[in-house]
Amino acid sequence: MTTQALFREDAYLTRCEATVTAVAPEGILLDRTVFYPLGGGQAGDTGALTLTDGTRIAIADTRKAKFEGASPDDALHVPAMGQEAQLARLQPGAGVVAEIDWTRRYRHMRLHTATHLICAALPYAVDGCSITPDYARIDLVTTEPIEREFVQSRLAELVAGGHRVSTDWITDEEMAARPELVRTMSVKPPVGFGRVRLLRIENVDLQPCGGTHVANTSEIGGLRVAKIEKKTARTRRLVLELT
Repeated sequence: MTTQALFREDAYLTRCEATVTAVAPEGILLDRTVFYPLGGGQAGDTGALTLTDGTRIAIADTRKAKFEGASPDDALHVPAMGQEAQLARLQPGAGVVAEIDWTRRYRHMRLHTATHLICAALPYAVDGCSITPDYARIDLVTTEPIEREFVQSRLAELVAGGHRVSTDWITDEEMAARPELVRTMSVKPPVGFGRVRLLRIENVDLQPCGGTHVANTSEIGGLRVAKIEKKTARTRRLVLELT
């Protein structure tokens, strides 16, 4: 059974009740989760699973499960080191409360949404992206110089504009018929599940994305263009930080 990804419908959920479906050397599978697994450039969530007897298992990372018997869309909760005694209490069928590190996740949401604003501000294809709690890095395909002052000003304008952020879903067939929606060269839309999730920033941007985002651009807050550099002969790298 594939993990129900609650974060795809509501990125603001911080905790949920869940049932353990598998315990493997690689990590723990649940029937439902609020933990986002590493993917699309965004880091996986951290947090904790708490058993009904109060035992707490710290989760150091979340990734997509890749072992035999797991679904490609399963979220694997990777426990922190040194918790052998706690893990010994965990068995399939056990009930847990899954709770993410919200402070860390919210920084991901703000920075991930900010990278979509970069896509709106600069008309270049994306050749890589990384979202961490400390910064967002995005690589753009262009040989032209990028002016820091312009990017900084445009981002501030889009954040202050208070644009609504929402998700839409289209079928795999509709996605195939609209290739212009895809902005990134390095990450392909997750087709094969019957439908594709689109991230819409009202009057600003629309593209496939499975990550977590804020509900309004005003939530991003202050942004600083920390670095613009030439990565390769054909790409420029931008690094954004929250202020």
